[in-house]
Amino acid sequence: MLPPELRAALTRRAFLGKTAQGVGGVALASLLGPAAMASPGVLSRLPLPQKARRVIWLSMAGGPSHLETFDPKPKLAEMHGQPMPESFTKGQQLAQLQGQKLTCFGPQHKFAKFGRNQTEICELFPQIGSVIDDVCLIRSMTTDAINHDPAHMFMNTGSQIAGRPSMGSWVTYGLGVESEDLPGFVVLTSLGKGGQNQPIAARQWSSGFLPSKHQGVQLRSKGDPVMYLTNPPGVSRDTQGGDVDAIAALNLHRDKVVADPEVATRIAQYEMAFKMQASVPKLMDVTAEDPKTLALYGCVPGDGSFAANCLLARRLAERGVRFIQLYHKDWDHHGGIKDGIALKAAEIDRACMALITDLKQRGMLEDTLIVWAGEFGRTPMSQGGSGRDHHSKAMTVWMAGAGIKGGIVHGQTDELGYAAVDKVTTVHDLHATMLHQLGINHEAFSIKFQGLDAKLTGVEPSKPIKEIIA
Repeated sequence: MLPPELRAALTRRAFLGKTAQGVGGVALASLLGPAAMASPGVLSRLPLPQKARRVIWLSMAGGPSHLETFDPKPKLAEMHGQPMPESFTKGQQLAQLQGQKLTCFGPQHKFAKFGRNQTEICELFPQIGSVIDDVCLIRSMTTDAINHDPAHMFMNTGSQIAGRPSMGSWVTYGLGVESEDLPGFVVLTSLGKGGQNQPIAARQWSSGFLPSKHQGVQLRSKGDPVMYLTNPPGVSRDTQGGDVDAIAALNLHRDKVVADPEVATRIAQYEMAFKMQASVPKLMDVTAEDPKTLALYGCVPGDGSFAANCLLARRLAERGVRFIQLYHKDWDHHGGIKDGIALKAAEIDRACMALITDLKQRGMLEDTLIVWAGEFGRTPMSQGGSGRDHHSKAMTVWMAGAGIKGGIVHGQTDELGYAAVDKVTTVHDLHATMLHQLGINHEAFSIKFQGLDAKLTGVEPSKPIKEIIA
């Protein structure tokens, strides 16, 4: 009279399957060695040349205005204070400006030319301007959402519906994890001086319906990077290790009974947490960094700033972390955008330059893909006389490294910056491009979920942005 799960585990098919998995795993481990077996992905052979080994995603949470950052609009400046032409907005969905009087609101800061191609960007970003020849500006990006949380969901997962896997989870699922003592997908957050601390839900780095071991792990940038990182008084590392071994043995016994992949994930996560107790303090200790490097980033290590997180991103990349996502909050300028953008520029300009420069000096930019993006753009019409509303039809994203052409501009918006009109690109195109550089064919990279072939790039037609790929 055995319980149902035990009867299932003892069937001939289950016995042979479990045996084959065990023998195959041992054989593969002996061939590849411990370093290669940190955590392999499902793609044993990549269909495309792999130009990127890792991704650093710089997420500007709140929706930065393309009109005060990377998309110059002199015509909008000329029309400042005049009624917005109805031909642009009639029948269009707006966020908070729906049904209101629409007035043109010119760019609040001047633009300047940088680099060999004299690329125009806002004069508030001279440091990014100094490395603009390594950067590809995509001025024709569009998205599907105009509210923060669904827009974050769409940018991170390719869907506005919660429960889908995030980009980092898809990447580690496909390519695996190189580091043995750090997660493959790490998230860092920072808050600027503007004080708009809008929450970023942990579901933005969820593994969704992929195995939970692919979920992003958030490291806190101030204080202890991970809760309960240090052992309590009286508990040595050997004692802690013994506890982990005992728990693993119990979980292995359970796994033999139920054959549940989440049990294997639980074992791996306990082991990873134990390893992180040693690896994370070393990661966070930047005392060995060259003072010139610290000066390059312009940060005080451990201050929780975006600059400090950029330095940590480089250190994580060096240690084999596959996907690193940095959220910098406080870009939601419904009012006071002139001063607000100046404040944000001061917080990120040098750090972005430093990250590109540092990776390039170390020979890592050639296989590290950097992406800078918000969740949507802003309207060319004013809100409250000094700000801009959410906007889905136009935004600027930039990319650098890993086979992306530098010093170019892809696409453009109309003369007022209302909508992308040339070489229009979508978030799904951006995801397809990212996967392409990682050596993955986005159309064939899927998993069965609820009877469908679920993909990061969704079901709508999408393609890599070939014009920006070297």
